[in-house]
Formats: sequence, C-alpha cells, structure tokens
Amino acid sequence: MSRGHIDVTEQAENPACPVSEVLDRVAGKWAIGILVAAAKGPVRFTELERTIEGISRRMLTLNLRKLEREGLLVRTVYPTVPPRVEYECTEMALELHETLLSLVGWAKRHSGDIARAHAVYDAAHADGQEEAALTRPMRLSA
Repeated sequence: MSRGHIDVTEQAENPACPVSEVLDRVAGKWAIGILVAAAKGPVRFTELERTIEGISRRMLTLNLRKLEREGLLVRTVYPTVPPRVEYECTEMALELHETLLSLVGWAKRHSGDIARAHAVYDAAHADGQEEAALTRPMRLSA
C-alpha cells in the first residue's frame, strides 16, 4: 500500500507516521532553502529567486504557497505600484530553522565519517562478496 493510502489504524499504531507526514511537507529540496533565506528577516520574491540557486520562478511560487499553507511563512502585500510582496518566517518556522541548523552542523561534523564508511563498505562489497553471500545456501542450526 502506498504511503498516501495508509490505513488509519496503522497510523495510530505507528508513532513515526506524524513525523514522516510533517517531514514530507517541509523537508523538500527547495523548502529548506526558502526557510533558511527567509529566517534572516522579511525577504522579497526576487531576493529569494537570486539566493536559491537553480530554482525556477514556478517552483519558487509553488513552494512559497505550500510553506504559507503549512503555516511556516507569512506573505505580506504592500499597496504600492507595483505591489511589493514580502515573505517572513513564522515562529514555528524559526523553531524549525534552529533544528535545520543543528542538522547542518551534524552533517558537517560527520561528513568525513560517512565518506570513510562508504569507502569501507564499497571496498568490502566490490569483489562480489555480497553476491556470493546471497547465493550460498543458508545453514539452519539444529
């Protein structure tokens, strides 16, 4: 069954479901960049567009709407010609930003460890040892 069609009883029994649901909504590639940029204070659309490398106008618009809907951004339109629009993080988003900074710190501290673990794993599995282990008959102890 797909994640979008999980039985309600399964959700009640699995405490990770709410976490997965929230992370699916706020942890996208573009959402994180937008939240980091907006955490510094009110930011305009064009500033976000320049700051977030590789994002298209359409993708930025969709993500801004999504983050606003999730209660993480507030959109303010000023009655000027042309209209000036700013986006600002909510208190909830600022709290999430702190958590994201902790995650970034963790990633920086452990990136070398992870790279070494990859090298060790790849070296151990490069000569077909993994395939041989999978094709060997299993022995059951009595």
